[in-house]
Amino acid sequence: MKITPFLFLPFLLLPVALSQLFRDVFIDCGANVKSTFNDLEWLPDNDYISAGTSKNITAQVLVPTLATVRTFPLQNNVFKKFCYEIPVDRTRKYLIRTTYYYGGVNGNVNPPVFDQIVDGTLWSVVNTTDDYLRGDSSYYEGVFMPTGKNLSVCLAANTHTDSDPFISALEVVLLWDQLYNSTDFKANSLSLVARHSFGYDGPMIGYPDDQFYRYWSRLGKMHFPNQVYQILLFLVFGTCPLRKCSKHGSSRTIDITINGVAYYNNLSVIPAGVVVFANPWPLSGITNLTLAPSPGSTAGPLINAGEVFSILPSGRKTLPRDVIAMIDLRKSFQNPPADWHGDPCLPSGYSWTGVTCYEGRRIRIITLNLTSIGLSGSISPSISRMTALNSILLGNNSLTGTIPDLSSLKGLELLHLENNQLGGMIHPSLGNLRNLRELFIQNNNLTGQVPSNLAQKPGLTLK
Repeated sequence: MKITPFLFLPFLLLPVALSQLFRDVFIDCGANVKSTFNDLEWLPDNDYISAGTSKNITAQVLVPTLATVRTFPLQNNVFKKFCYEIPVDRTRKYLIRTTYYYGGVNGNVNPPVFDQIVDGTLWSVVNTTDDYLRGDSSYYEGVFMPTGKNLSVCLAANTHTDSDPFISALEVVLLWDQLYNSTDFKANSLSLVARHSFGYDGPMIGYPDDQFYRYWSRLGKMHFPNQVYQILLFLVFGTCPLRKCSKHGSSRTIDITINGVAYYNNLSVIPAGVVVFANPWPLSGITNLTLAPSPGSTAGPLINAGEVFSILPSGRKTLPRDVIAMIDLRKSFQNPPADWHGDPCLPSGYSWTGVTCYEGRRIRIITLNLTSIGLSGSISPSISRMTALNSILLGNNSLTGTIPDLSSLKGLELLHLENNQLGGMIHPSLGNLRNLRELFIQNNNLTGQVPSNLAQKPGLTLK
């Protein structure tokens, strides 16, 4: 049985002015120009992603941000991820919301099913079919801490995908440190399951009433898959005109049970404040949350709102030196593969085109195979930082420049650079790579002689 945690957190009242210090990003995917909706500025997405195709929704939509989508090509059951990259502070946590409205852009009746990924973590499966058949959009929300200077939010095909993955909108909101602070975000992330405002029958609550752009809906039945969740309960005990509310000098303490099991006893609700308690808790099926006055309490229980998150173990990440080297290599190529964004190796099954990784104690890149894919540009010297490489296969492209010093790649076995436009001298340090078995450099513009330590190297196939 899979267990996932359930959480209930303390929430502090902080000055609204603090929110003005934070930079939030609202991206209208597939749009070409800025727009304003609900007093928020929505940006076109071309500064955050280079892959995919912008498309217009032909059906009429009430929300402007649903009028366009960006789609990503489904390629012969080769599962590749395509990533938005947003500059962030890696020491802070962010609320991420992805919104989807299909609009028939792929020509199929039903929308495709696919994965969404944050950095190296497989977040969830995106299945918007039921909402779409009702004429509704779908959104997914989570709280994540970035693993680097850029936060990557990616879409990727899976075995259920039958047409191009798509996205309508992406929101990245910087959160106060005090929010959701009982979660260890270095080890876990949170994925929203439910968020409700209790005792409220109006329309969904959002910005500007919630400074963090969260959506609060009225309460319906709660039915959860068998996992452990994180529960957040918001309780306010302030000025109250009703005769039934607490009188001066009264106390309000609450016992809370979940499905008949004691969850928290003698929870004291502080006057004129907000209390949120967070704790992991297993849930399955229909869930009953019961609040009762604790013995000695002179006032009845109350609750204003609640959130339920599934606890998502954070994925690992590729060794930073390898990531930096791959980013430098991407910049040195004039036309790198479209999926070269996000984590180069993770999650498993979604490594970059041409990249093979070793998932041991540290995640390392061991093979780079970009043979015959039409590459142009040069080979960044940073490739020498990927010291776990055993194969570099870049033959049959249009690469120019010189061959970098690869003397640090002690485990390199195969170096294929044939049929390019590389120039300069052949570096003698290649002869000192004791594991090198194949060196293919024919049909380039190299000058000088082959160093003797290469020409006479035992066991080396040199072309």
